[in-house]
Amino acid sequence: MYSAEAIRELIQAGLPDANVEVMGDDGQHFAARVISASFSGKGIVEQHRMVYATLGERMGGEIHALSLKTMTPEQAGMA
Repeated sequence: MYSAEAIRELIQAGLPDANVEVMGDDGQHFAARVISASFSGKGIVEQHRMVYATLGERMGGEIHALSLKTMTPEQAGMA
């Protein structure tokens, strides 16, 4: 069973430039907001795949569901 903090750390390790927030307290269903310059020029599906790649085989296994909101720093108003 994973915690929101553990998932945040996994995403952060895979996307070191990202600002990551993860919510969820049942150990299986989570929501994440990921802001990364690495998303620049990429569509939403590709951005989500980048995040899922940081979690690997855990997705669909230990992590049952992850709702994502991804954006660049410019889109988030952080630039």
